[in-house]
Amino acid sequence: MSFKVGLTGGVASGKSTVSDLFQRLGVTVIDADLIARSLLDTGTSCYQQVIAHFGAEVLQHNGEINRAWLRSRIFSDSQAKQALENIIHPEVRRQMLSAADNCKTPYCLLSVPLLIEAQMLDLVDRILVVDVDEKTQLSRLLTRDGININEAHTMLENQCQRADRLSVADDIIDNSQSVSSLMPQVEQLHQRYLELAQNIN
Repeated sequence: MSFKVGLTGGVASGKSTVSDLFQRLGVTVIDADLIARSLLDTGTSCYQQVIAHFGAEVLQHNGEINRAWLRSRIFSDSQAKQALENIIHPEVRRQMLSAADNCKTPYCLLSVPLLIEAQMLDLVDRILVVDVDEKTQLSRLLTRDGININEAHTMLENQCQRADRLSVADDIIDNSQSVSSLMPQVEQLHQRYLELAQNIN
């Protein structure tokens, strides 16, 4: 069983860029978003449960889940958000742990945007937060997703506060500067995690 580092951060903080850099160093990355996305594929157990809860209007004409409709619904309805999380999160948790158990590298990175909100802190041995200020988040979010300012604020409000993330962090990557500033931080943490993994294993 690998030493498990939980990677998290607010929306548009640069988690994907950071996880890609760790992957380039040969680290196994287990991505909660990719798992969650696959759970809504046609015919899965979660797919059936989502239809049972939300009804036929959650489907596109081809029978696939209308992910845009579902995303819009959960951002505007906290009960719908909770219902979807109750369907998805237990299976995400199970698959992440299974992947970590089968990991062949000294440590693995569990990339979980909602690590704190979904109460998954117990899954990992150490917590790494990618941090940017809210102003930078907003700017990047507007550029990246092409949404308006109200939608961007809603996305930020649906996540935990920056201070809450930082309060549980064992390690912090500052992503307020250029992308080139990330690799030295990643390489330093990579060496630290290899040492920690060796001590535990």
